[in-house]
Amino acid sequence: MPPRVLTNAELCGQRPIGDEWIRERTGVASRRIADGEATVDLAVRAGRHALTAAGVSAVDAVVLTTISPDRLLPAGAPEVAARLGLGTVPAFDLASGCSGFLYGLGVASSMITAGAFDRVLLVASDVFSAFLDPGDWLMSAIFGDGAGAAVLCAGGAGAPGAFGPFDLGSDGAQADLLEIPGGGARARKRILAGPGATFSPYFRMDGPAVRKQAVVGMCDSVTRALERAGWRLGDLDLLVAHQANQRILDGLAAELGLAPGQVLSHIETYGNAAAASVPVLLAQAAAAGTLSPGLRVALTAYGAGLAWGSTTLVWPGVRAVAEDG
Repeated sequence: MPPRVLTNAELCGQRPIGDEWIRERTGVASRRIADGEATVDLAVRAGRHALTAAGVSAVDAVVLTTISPDRLLPAGAPEVAARLGLGTVPAFDLASGCSGFLYGLGVASSMITAGAFDRVLLVASDVFSAFLDPGDWLMSAIFGDGAGAAVLCAGGAGAPGAFGPFDLGSDGAQADLLEIPGGGARARKRILAGPGATFSPYFRMDGPAVRKQAVVGMCDSVTRALERAGWRLGDLDLLVAHQANQRILDGLAAELGLAPGQVLSHIETYGNAAAASVPVLLAQAAAAGTLSPGLRVALTAYGAGLAWGSTTLVWPGVRAVAEDG
């Protein structure tokens, strides 16, 4: 995580709406902001921690999932691989919004189960603060920056650490609920075609619409993943969900009938770190001992696309490296 802490008080300044208002509606008290670091920089740091945790110095492929790329071209993953000393391995980016880490797990797992690769480094990294309108303090209150990574390797089906069936889905008919309109081919074409056309380079979101759908969407996705794994809700020990909003996490627990402590959260101190939120939370919970070997865990996320994903695993005896500042 970047060392720079941005508190609600600092963010709001002299505005009449401040810390209490933000906490009540989002659950966020502070967030980390990358000053002087970009997405690949954080990805390299997280990737190095994952390699250290796994006790390996080489992998067969690198997958970087991000919605805040350092540049449109080229992809950031090859640079991550090069800076980690991983040589000329295959490396590519995934852009699946806040569900990126779940999509990355699905893709990397498929690469391994297909027999093409034995070991894949998956990194989720987002410096989303670079895409927020400086004048939109509410969006700045929700989001933070960060990166998390994991080394996935071949293993036996049903063994601790093996992923259950994935539930992945999308609804592109609602793509405009979360978007960055400017910067892509659509905006460039229209700007070049006629004078006066402008497209904002900043992120925009229909918060109320997304919040309602995120609770239902993640509940449905988790339920399907559990069913495909042959688990019942009562079998589940912990749920690790995308850290979008504390109200969403509370709604998720209520809808699934889980105790508040069964849904892990660090949104109060880190905000919504986009694709990085799930792996960062996993690393921190594992390092703290909250995630202990043998626990039955479900992972879920929902975000831009719209895209969602869930899976299950029995937590293995892994070493975690969690950097805080």
